[in-house]
Formats: sequence, C-alpha cells, structure tokens
Amino acid sequence: MTTEERIRSVLGSSEGAEAAITRIQGDASSRQYFRVAGAGRTLIACHDPAFEGRNPEHYPFLTIHRLFREHSVPVPEIIASDSRLGIILQEDCGSLQLQDALAAAAQEEAAALSRQAVDLMVRIQAIPPSSEAVPFSLSFDMEKLMFEFDFFLEHALLGWFGDRFEEDDAARLRREFLSIARLLVRPERFVLNHRDFHSRNILIHRGRPVVIDFQDARMGLAQYDAASLLRDSYALLPDLLVEELQHRHHDALLGAGLSGERFEDYLHLFDLSAFQRNIKALGTFAFQIRERGKRSFEASIPPTLRYIQEYVRRRPELEKAGRILRPVLEEAEP
Repeated sequence: MTTEERIRSVLGSSEGAEAAITRIQGDASSRQYFRVAGAGRTLIACHDPAFEGRNPEHYPFLTIHRLFREHSVPVPEIIASDSRLGIILQEDCGSLQLQDALAAAAQEEAAALSRQAVDLMVRIQAIPPSSEAVPFSLSFDMEKLMFEFDFFLEHALLGWFGDRFEEDDAARLRREFLSIARLLVRPERFVLNHRDFHSRNILIHRGRPVVIDFQDARMGLAQYDAASLLRDSYALLPDLLVEELQHRHHDALLGAGLSGERFEDYLHLFDLSAFQRNIKALGTFAFQIRERGKRSFEASIPPTLRYIQEYVRRRPELEKAGRILRPVLEEAEP
C-alpha cells in the first residue's frame, strides 16, 4: 500500500476518495508529511514507519502531545491516527515557520516573536516530571551527548571536512568532547527540553507560536533548548536581542523556581550547551548533505562554525577543542 493510499484509508471512503494530497518538503526527519485538502478543510498527514504496529499509548509523539496539551503548550490538534498504517492526521497550522516570520518582520516585530518563543520554551521547561517513561526517563546523559558528538566526528569531521582531518585528530577531539560532556551532565539542574527547539519547529499560526516535531523531548539543562533557539543555524538573531532573551529566559527560570543560578553561571552553561548543540547540528547537516543529497543544508554550515568560534574564544574549557577545529573555524571568518 502506498503512503497516499494509507492516508485515504484513514480519512475514510468519502473524504479519502476526493482529497488532494500533496507532499510537504521535510527537514532532517525520516518521517513523511503531506497536506491533505478536501471536504472543506485541510489537514496535515504524517507517515512514520516507526508508528506502524505500535501501541499508540507508548508512541512518543502521542505521549508527549498529550503531555503538552495538558500543560497548555500549543500544538496541532490530533484529528485521527492509525498505528496499523503508521498514519497520524493533524490540524493544519499553516506553513509559516518562525524562521520565515523573523526574516519578513520589522525589527520590533521580530523581537516580539522571539520573546513569545522564549516564553513558550519556559512553559515546556516548567512541566513537572511525572511517572511517564517518555520523556522523563530520557535525558542528555553521557551516552546521549557522546552519541551526538560521535555523529559529528563521523559525518562532519572525517566526512564533510575529511580532507583537513585525520583519525588522530578525531581521537584527540573525542577526548575533549568527553570532558565537555561531563560538564553538561548535571541531573540536579535538568528540566524538560523539546530537544530541537529551533525556528523551523515553531509555526506562527493565527499570530501565536505553535510547536511541532517534539517527539524527541527529554530532560536536560535549560540552556540546551535556549541555545537551539538563540544560536539557531537557520535564523540569526542580533546580539543585543540575544542578550535580552538570555536575561528573559534566566529571569523566567528564577521566577518559576527552576533555577537558582547567577546570570554569569547561566551564560557559562549556555555557551557550553550551545557548543555541543552546534557541533551536533554540523553532524546532522553533513549527514543530510552526503547521505541524503539535501544540499540546502550547506548554507547553514558557515554561521554554525562562526557560533562555535565565539564559544571557543570565551570559554577556556573549549580552547583545546577549538585548536583541533581551527582548520575549519578559520574558514568561517567573516
């Protein structure tokens, strides 16, 4: 059965027969998305092979969707789902990503949208842990952080940048990555993170942000999602606005009782988290370009390298890693 046939089956015989189904260009996901038009409405259909034959009660997307809805986090409504076919039908919240909204907005409007996104992030981070295995039993532990670092070593350092590095460079850099990861594993400070909270996973629908692609949520430092948003490879924010939003996030964490750290300590962990997050992003970009042929990710590599330069200059803990990465960091000089 084709994916289109699966979607029509979930829609039902009358609506399914008449519906116009159009593939939506995805990002770095293995899931397929379609816009379905018919019967006076449009829907978004997702086909996920990992959902096929699975108990819906234990499928992360649906579990976290319920959790977010319970805590007033705006997400698209689920219209129908069928685990036999691996199909989920959702409310169509449009196609205006925060990335594009920011690019088209005047300065103050862009700042207002960014503030809304920070407030939405805090709403997620304020969700208290419960007995749910997903997402609360998952975290940015050593295993997860090193998986992301190793993904970079394989696909970016020795893959995309392979003409400038050797296996010995990867081994030396991995030792530095281990040291950095140890600084980030602080379970006593962990809050719930979306895990991919960037401008392509926030839609602007009827003037408000709506979060999507949240199925990988897990516990981690509050700075992880903050770095994803404020040091986004797809949407570069002015430095003064970033500083304002860092203060906004820090103040909100204090106000919600989620943190008691000084702003200087917040910034320290922000830079270390952002370094790890941007390194992870480079691995993803390299993989998508080399293995999936998605050349559009090439444009995101230079700004990400420039971010990493900033952290290396500011934080002594990153100095050795920066020296090893110098051949590519120097290329990113503006």
